[in-house]
Amino acid sequence: MERHGPTYSRRHFLGAAAAAAAATEFGMKGSARAQSASGERVAYPTVNRATRQSFGPVRQINAGDLNVGYVEAGPANGQSVILMHGWPYDIHSYIEVTPLLAAMGYRVIVPYLRGHGTTRFLSSKTPRNAQQSAFAVDIIALMDALKIDRAILAGYDWGSRTGDIVAALWPQRCKALVSVTGYLIVNVEANKMPSPPKSEWAWWYQYYFSTERGVLGLQEFRHDLAKLVWKFNSPTWNFDNATFDRTAAAFSNPDYVSIVIDNYRWRLGLAKGEPRYDGLEKRLAAAPVITVPTITIDGARDPFTPPGNGSAYRKKFTGNYAHRTLDVGHNVPQEDPQGFAAAVVAVDGL
Repeated sequence: MERHGPTYSRRHFLGAAAAAAAATEFGMKGSARAQSASGERVAYPTVNRATRQSFGPVRQINAGDLNVGYVEAGPANGQSVILMHGWPYDIHSYIEVTPLLAAMGYRVIVPYLRGHGTTRFLSSKTPRNAQQSAFAVDIIALMDALKIDRAILAGYDWGSRTGDIVAALWPQRCKALVSVTGYLIVNVEANKMPSPPKSEWAWWYQYYFSTERGVLGLQEFRHDLAKLVWKFNSPTWNFDNATFDRTAAAFSNPDYVSIVIDNYRWRLGLAKGEPRYDGLEKRLAAAPVITVPTITIDGARDPFTPPGNGSAYRKKFTGNYAHRTLDVGHNVPQEDPQGFAAAVVAVDGL
C-alpha cells in the first residue's frame, strides 16, 4: 500500500510539560510548524543555534567487532530510532534532528560508523573491512548490545545503504525505514558496468581512491578533500568553517583511511570482502525487496539524486511507502533537520 502523506499517532506527542522539559535539556526555544500532506499542523521545538554545538557526552559500548562511540537522547523507554551518517560526514549531521525527535518522545541513538570518531576495533587483528554487509552487521550488534529489539532506521549515503540492508535482511529488527536516495544496496558485479559520463565524473574520488596516490592524498589532505566533497554535494548549503571542523575531527580515527579506501575499492570489485560475509553478500546481490514501511527522500540539489522523483527505485519497496523531495543537497538531515525529523515521525505511522 502506498501512502503519500504522513500519519501521526498521539503517542508521538509529549504533553506540554514534558516537551518544555525536553526543549530546555537540548537547548531549544519556541517552536516551528510543519504541515503534513493531509493539512495537519505539527509543532516542532526550534533548536537554539547558539547551543547546538554539542550533543553532550559520547558514550561507548562494545558491540560485535567494535567499541562503538554513540550519542543517545530522549526517554529510555521511547521508540528507538537509529540515525546513521554517511561519508565524509559524522554524527553531527544529526545534531538538530536528534533533539527534535527526543522532544517528541523517541529514544535516539546516533553512532559513529566504523572508522569514524571514537568508534574503535576491539582487536588489531580484525580486518579493516568496509564492505556493505559489515556496516549492517555492526548496527545489528549495536542493537543487541543496547538491548533494542526493533528500531526505526534512518540514514543517508553510507547510512542509507546500511539501513536498506538491515531492512532487507533482518526486517524483524526494523520497524520502519527512512532512506535518502532510496535503494542503495550494491551488486558488485553489476557495478562494474559504466554509468553515463556525468555520473562517473561526480564519483571522481571513488576512482582516485583506487590508486595508491589516492591513499596518500586521503592521508595527507583528508580535511581539504572532505570539504571539497561537501561543497560539491551540497551546492546551496552555506556551512561555516566551525560546522565543518566539528565533523572533520571524526576523520582523525586511526582506521579512517583504511575504511574509506576499502569501502570504495570494494564497490568497484578491487578489494575482497571477508568470507564470513559471503552469504549475506550473495543475498544482497539478488537485490532483495524491502517490505518494511519506508519513506524515501531525495535532495533536489544533490548531484547524486536520480531523476524521476523516486521512480528509479520505487519497485524495491513493497510495504507501505511514501516519497519526499526536499530542496537541499546530499547531507539532508543537517541541511533540513525539520524535514528529516518529520519523515521519521511520519514513517512511524505508516
